[in-house]
Amino acid sequence: MSSLWWVLLYAVLIMAWGWAWQRRHQNIGIVDVLWAKGVAAGALLLAWLGDGALQPRIALALLGGLWGGRLALHLWRRVRSEAEDGRYRYLREHWHGHQGKIFGFFMAQAVLVVLFALPFVAVANNPRSDMPAWIAAALVVWLLSVGGEALADRQLARFRADPANKGRTCREGLWRYTRHPNYFFEWLHWFTYVVLAAGSPLWWLAWTGPVLMYVFLRYLSGVPFTEKQALRSRGDDYRDYQRSTPMFFPWFPRSPKE
Repeated sequence: MSSLWWVLLYAVLIMAWGWAWQRRHQNIGIVDVLWAKGVAAGALLLAWLGDGALQPRIALALLGGLWGGRLALHLWRRVRSEAEDGRYRYLREHWHGHQGKIFGFFMAQAVLVVLFALPFVAVANNPRSDMPAWIAAALVVWLLSVGGEALADRQLARFRADPANKGRTCREGLWRYTRHPNYFFEWLHWFTYVVLAAGSPLWWLAWTGPVLMYVFLRYLSGVPFTEKQALRSRGDDYRDYQRSTPMFFPWFPRSPKE
């Protein structure tokens, strides 16, 4: 567990840099890029410093690192090419641009990096060396979840790139079956480390990933903020979408009158 201090140090340093970056560019969205990068770095660092068997540690480094690298790159492309996300623009306006509060927000994200690295501790300390079947199962979960999230991201990016869709809500592909397919698959991804931690004395710690991610996405920083911003920017079109499409778990759309 002492290795988490190194994760915290790294997270604090990159978030401090991110705060300075947003001062120059007036874009708090960089915090999402750095969160993904920080958690990915946590997977690599804990896999390296862990006391467990080599197989689960290698799997952790590869799957955790690739997941975070893909997500960070996707978010960076949006941050560098688009105006500040409406959620963060609202936050900046609500705080009247107070840099002390914004810095505190970035430091809170550094703490979250450590919290979401807890499942990696369970995997990195897994003593089992007979892991091929478990690693294969974890890979299936990883491919389904990361592939689903990447597909949802591409579908939304393609929809937003069309000027004719300005002010409209994406209902294409996976977005037809849930209002937040990217969040759903992000949550699903964390079960990868529950599987990889099978046999670890800290196996229970791996469950903090899906539990924390669901709480944050469903009740705190994910769905609530995104939906409030969508209602501000798209109004009745998004209200119709809310009535017809499940919020989180994918299912078939229903008639708005139901």
